[in-house]
Amino acid sequence: MSTSIRHWPRSERPREKLIERGAQALSDAELLAVLLGSGRRGMSAVELARELLVEFGSLRELLSADRARCLGQSGLGPARYSILQAALELARRHYRETLRVGPALTAPEATRAFLLAQLRDRPYEVFCCLHLDNRHRLIAFEELFRGTIDGASVHPREVVRQTLSHNSAAVIFAHNHPSGVAEPSQADELITHRLRDALALVDVRVLDHVIVGDGRCLSFAEQGLL
Repeated sequence: MSTSIRHWPRSERPREKLIERGAQALSDAELLAVLLGSGRRGMSAVELARELLVEFGSLRELLSADRARCLGQSGLGPARYSILQAALELARRHYRETLRVGPALTAPEATRAFLLAQLRDRPYEVFCCLHLDNRHRLIAFEELFRGTIDGASVHPREVVRQTLSHNSAAVIFAHNHPSGVAEPSQADELITHRLRDALALVDVRVLDHVIVGDGRCLSFAEQGLL
């Protein structure tokens, strides 16, 4: 029978360890155990966390797994699933806020880590826009269109409307490929040119269009496709 975490040495308990040494000192399983709060009968929170990581293959796979699979897993109910998804979304929003008050986005590489964190593990395609001011600082990050596993319909009229509503001076478009392959299709190139031409009429520059794959981004600007 598993020993309750309450009976572990203080230095080994995840919460106490986090407070005393910082979150970076915890393993994936220990961080996950802090979020889970408790284990299940005969199993501590850390043991449950380890079991989940083995079952799903990695922390990333667990957090990006679909809802049905998570809720069907022993030890994960609606409450714990909600906690994990809320933690993931908080991390995304924290990163977004950091980017908003950070340096200007003057080069494609400045947006890659942010876009990977936002879009890499989405099971469906999402078309987004980073609205920038005249110094290329982030005004807003907006998900404009949501599609299926292999595409999303993009409407230039709506993009122009949203850009004007934010009073954007420039924009960077981004969308993910759930297949993981960060290569532009003919449709990607066509819609990018249509959006560029439409926004030029209202004096808004399209700085880049970034495609997010599995751990890799492709920049239209770097590829000479703008």
